Amino acid sequence: MYRPAEQFNVPMKILNPAWETAKGVARKVYPKPEDVSDENIVFCSFKTFGGTLTDNNGTVGIENTATITTWYRPDIKADSRLVLLSNGEAYDLIGDPENIEQRNQFLILKVKRIGGKN
Repeated sequence: MYRPAEQFNVPMKILNPAWETAKGVARKVYPKPEDVSDENIVFCSFKTFGGTLTDNNGTVGIENTATITTWYRPDIKADSRLVLLSNGEAYDLIGDPENIEQRNQFLILKVKRIGGKN
């Protein structure tokens, strides 16, 4: 049975998008973190590993990525956004959350940071 070695001591807020159609184009609209209730706070372990190297048309850069391990929450989906409460950095999920052993107990999320500067 899987047991995470890290403590879940990093608070993050879950932001789930609403879909809005403007001029026939659907787009995701995320609420502001201060407008979301405290029920959407989740405690997790957060590891960055220094980011991921990317190559875009010969230009090498670093994409800020992280791995998050947390308790299972059915409201965390592939289009969710997580915000660190300590500094306000926002992260989008890369792919679907991984439900470890399909036991609905722990999730592992791969995320990438949105934007560059705060």
